[in-house]
Amino acid sequence: MKFPAPVSVKWIANLIGAELTGNTEGIATGINEIHKVEPGDLVFVDHPKYYDKCLQSAATFIIINQKTDCPAGKALLIVDKPFDAYQTIVRHFRPFKPADKPVSDSATIGEGTYIAPNVYIGHEVIIGRDCFIGPNVTILDHCVIGDNVIIQSGTVIGSDAFYYNTRKDREVWYKKMESCGRVIIENDVEIGAGCTIDRGVSHDTRIGRGSKLDNMVHIGHDTVLGTNCLLAAQVGIAGATTLGNGVILWGQVGVSKTLTIGDNAVLLAQSGVPSSLEGGKVYFGTPAEDAVAKKRELVWVKRIPEIWEKIKALK
Repeated sequence: MKFPAPVSVKWIANLIGAELTGNTEGIATGINEIHKVEPGDLVFVDHPKYYDKCLQSAATFIIINQKTDCPAGKALLIVDKPFDAYQTIVRHFRPFKPADKPVSDSATIGEGTYIAPNVYIGHEVIIGRDCFIGPNVTILDHCVIGDNVIIQSGTVIGSDAFYYNTRKDREVWYKKMESCGRVIIENDVEIGAGCTIDRGVSHDTRIGRGSKLDNMVHIGHDTVLGTNCLLAAQVGIAGATTLGNGVILWGQVGVSKTLTIGDNAVLLAQSGVPSSLEGGKVYFGTPAEDAVAKKRELVWVKRIPEIWEKIKALK
């Protein structure tokens, strides 16, 4: 999430009650997760396992719960509970605003766009020209919809990320991280009925131009689809995953988190993707492998009883 305007790190430190060390004159431009940070961003870390990763990341400002050496040009904001400090910043810049009508007065809707009955459009939403928004669609705060986009009935755009701070030394193990990112739907996208697309935790979930999603597809937080992707029914993609251009996922494909699928890869139905895949190939199975090799393997698996009987006959 980018702040509406850059703010001094001293002001941030005062907001969260942090001790400030390092570049105390710095200017922060936003807050982000570790895998999405850019120069000028704030990031938080509360476990020694990830200290070095955060300190050496692109983030300029690190909210941390222990004094440590500060890399040149960066600043540390030292607090007892970095997670709570992160939440304080999010709530300040993206406070909850109750809705008082189905379409917010702050929403912008382009010329020629059709909005069906029972649609909800939240605060600061932008919808482009010549779109079709079907009945019972929900588009939540700050989401951006391009031109010539079709969203079929019952789809939810911008639901909160399924993302929790986990600690087993407290009564409630999973504490919700406030979602302050957006969903961005580029031009010429079609989204089927009953789909759910989560907003980023602090960055953007993005659906690339010309991509088509069938019914009942789920896209996790911070996931990025390239241009002209094709996703069949009941595909599920976990958070912070990247699909290249022209990727095809057939029905019920499941994709794990924080991985990359290269351009023009094809996943056959019911495949499971636990790790990154090269582009330009056809994959099948769980874990997904080259489709030709996987099908050959299945043929041999079916022959195991026959082969076993032949082995027993040799005794």
